[in-house]
Amino acid sequence: MKPLATTLLVLVTASAFIACRTKATASSVTDPASENVATSTPAGATSLSENFETGGKTSYAAADVTLSSGSWTFDDALIGNLPADAKTGSAAARIRNIGSLTMNFNANGAGTVSISHGTYGSDGSSTWQLWYSVNNGKTYKQAGGMVTSSSNTLQTAVFTLNVSGTVRLSIRKIGGGTNRLNIDNIIINTSGVTGGTTEPGNTNGDKPGGNKTDETTTGHHAPGKGNTGGTKGSTGDNSHLLMGNPSGAVASTSSPTNYLMNETYYSISYNNAKGTPNWVSWHLNKADIGSTPRRDEFRPNAALPAGWYQVNAASYASSGFDRGHNCPSGDRTSSTAANAATFLMTNMIPQAPSNNQKTWNNMEVYIRSLVNAGNEVYIIMGSYGIGGTGSNGGVTKTLDNGRVTVPSHVWKVIVVIPDGNDDIKRITSATRVIAVNTPNINSISPDWKKYRTSVDAIEAATGYDLLSSLPTSVQQVIEARIDNE
Repeated sequence: MKPLATTLLVLVTASAFIACRTKATASSVTDPASENVATSTPAGATSLSENFETGGKTSYAAADVTLSSGSWTFDDALIGNLPADAKTGSAAARIRNIGSLTMNFNANGAGTVSISHGTYGSDGSSTWQLWYSVNNGKTYKQAGGMVTSSSNTLQTAVFTLNVSGTVRLSIRKIGGGTNRLNIDNIIINTSGVTGGTTEPGNTNGDKPGGNKTDETTTGHHAPGKGNTGGTKGSTGDNSHLLMGNPSGAVASTSSPTNYLMNETYYSISYNNAKGTPNWVSWHLNKADIGSTPRRDEFRPNAALPAGWYQVNAASYASSGFDRGHNCPSGDRTSSTAANAATFLMTNMIPQAPSNNQKTWNNMEVYIRSLVNAGNEVYIIMGSYGIGGTGSNGGVTKTLDNGRVTVPSHVWKVIVVIPDGNDDIKRITSATRVIAVNTPNINSISPDWKKYRTSVDAIEAATGYDLLSSLPTSVQQVIEARIDNE
């Protein structure tokens, strides 16, 4: 007969093995919507493992929480232990709106990162991204592509980073509005690290010759408003950020020049130093176009963080520049609330009157004609540079005592696809993409087609990574092409 201690040791070891096998089976289901999903978590040494079984956080308010792996910042997120939470064990992280989970410490190396994910209860699908930092959280870059969570049964996404030095992670929910997302079983595996690299070998991030911008993300993220504009299908269709987050904007007051705002009917990267958006992104289909009249309610945005200057309706007075919409009033005529949302001053840029009222208006009318013909479109509009020429003549650099910067160029990118579902999957190298870049001058031609260019050229001018959610092979084709239809 074996000694009692030996028998107990064997039983405990066997139980642990069975538990581990059960957990591995639950988390080895792959997510076909991810560009970076493997069939299982790669074997090898781990530099971090977090399953949210320790620590406690019961509110969504932004705060730090100490877990078994270290301190994390939970923004619009909590630790969920309800029956509706998709989890292994007794708990998982739960994120809503555009919340996030961010490490406040470094792990030592990352070959791959595996993350279990699922929807909370009967909530609809959500989209999210993994971002990483190699400089103690000062700046972050996206690892791979967007992942969609559409099942209450945990799936596992695996990202390839190949980072040999220190690394910390940030998991960011970017779509799905108020739908809640569960995250569990985060494992950083050091196998596959080739050494000497601090950049990821991901399958859907920086592309050859592309321009991907780091962004500052230290500090807590401010809670965001949900995108109640709606999502359809199982891949986050109609999400305003479905095509990607061009500058890696985050809802953090420590990122005042690249501040992410969800205004329900569109999403913004706001630049507090310029008093204008860097870019605005939105989806447009027939449901967005109705009979609601133009509201003309230009007003400051009270949702800006405390202490930030609020550009107001009179900030452009007598300047020779229009209060030029990014997301147009005409694209949001389905309801009074939708149209009124476009008149927030955070959606405006100082735009030369002829540029705004003729060139840009003609293009907007054309885009809506594509929608009325049976298409849906994803649109990103932005501006860059300093100094434009309005109706007063001469180059003007700023308005409102220097609080509002006048851009030198205004650009737009439009992805056109037939009405339908699973939008990301339906975008191919043959998809029509229209890119336009106009000088912000009053002597501009009213024919917007004269200013067509490539997405690659706009990326080179702005430093943004546009359409980053699409497969790299598709991006390389459609971003290099200049539309001629």
